[in-house]
Amino acid sequence: MKYRLLIFDWDGTLIDSQARIVSSFQGATRELGLRIPSDESVRDIIGLGLPEAILKVMPECDAATRELIRQGYSKHYLEVDQTPTALFDGAFDGLGLLKQHGYRLSVATGKSRRGLDRVLSDTELAGHFELTKCADETASKPDPLMLHEILEETGLDASEVLMIGDTSYDLEMARSAGIDRVAMSYGVHEVDDLHAFEPLQVFDHFNELVDWLRS
Repeated sequence: MKYRLLIFDWDGTLIDSQARIVSSFQGATRELGLRIPSDESVRDIIGLGLPEAILKVMPECDAATRELIRQGYSKHYLEVDQTPTALFDGAFDGLGLLKQHGYRLSVATGKSRRGLDRVLSDTELAGHFELTKCADETASKPDPLMLHEILEETGLDASEVLMIGDTSYDLEMARSAGIDRVAMSYGVHEVDDLHAFEPLQVFDHFNELVDWLRS
């Protein structure tokens, strides 16, 4: 095993939450009587921390309005919106196989701590990960700070770690931290955009990643 620790993005890599994120963001802006952003513009910011995402999608809004959008989005995503979310095919069993194979697992996500803890409980995956980092606890992707913090807390060298993500934010963050990276093609960013950050592999299914890591 070349890698001792696998760091997973969450939204778009392990769970298919794209539709709910888009719906919740649009619901929050609609309630406030603001411009409703397009599906594409919201999909593009999946992976960023929420304040950074709102600023990118709604640059015309002042800080106070952006905070109202943040509050509204969180309420919609966690309490109001019923758009289904589910783990990608193969993700639950695949994570178990990787853990059994001896890999240490962690998460680096743009979600808030409240949001991640809830979905970890809902998916019964909390026990799989020894360490998780959320955007409201550190710098948002693509800043590499959360990866540096994971390295520090695990005592591992960058060469012992692999980042798995579906967005250019994930891959740019890993490259800046000197960490090897692979990409999942089924997420929110186009494959051509992912290749710009030199992933070792691009996988079309979670089982392909598992087979590659266990070979």
